[in-house]
Amino acid sequence: MDQGEGFQGTLQHSNCKAELALKVIQGRWKLLILRELLDGVRRFSDLQRALAEVQQGVSQKVLTAQLRELETDGVVERTVYAEVPPRVEYALTALGGELVPVLEELHAWGEKKQPEG
Repeated sequence: MDQGEGFQGTLQHSNCKAELALKVIQGRWKLLILRELLDGVRRFSDLQRALAEVQQGVSQKVLTAQLRELETDGVVERTVYAEVPPRVEYALTALGGELVPVLEELHAWGEKKQPEG
């Protein structure tokens, strides 16, 4: 890798793109939200129900905040349908889909790191 390019070549710590990428996915529920959206479009209640299986589940307030952050970062798309009651669906954007191989690699690294037994 050429000096000045990529992770190792970033000389300005304040301009580290790896840190920027981690900020997008950091959050107690973000990876789990992304995993749920890999299967396709999901409604808010579906996400909340799926995440309820993890420990004590996620509150509506926290799930909303995490989804909004992912939406702001361009990873998740929110679609609101003008119905009564309103229907809101979430899906990965093309940029969000590009995270899949990164998340697979993080998972593989985690398997190697996990202690045996």
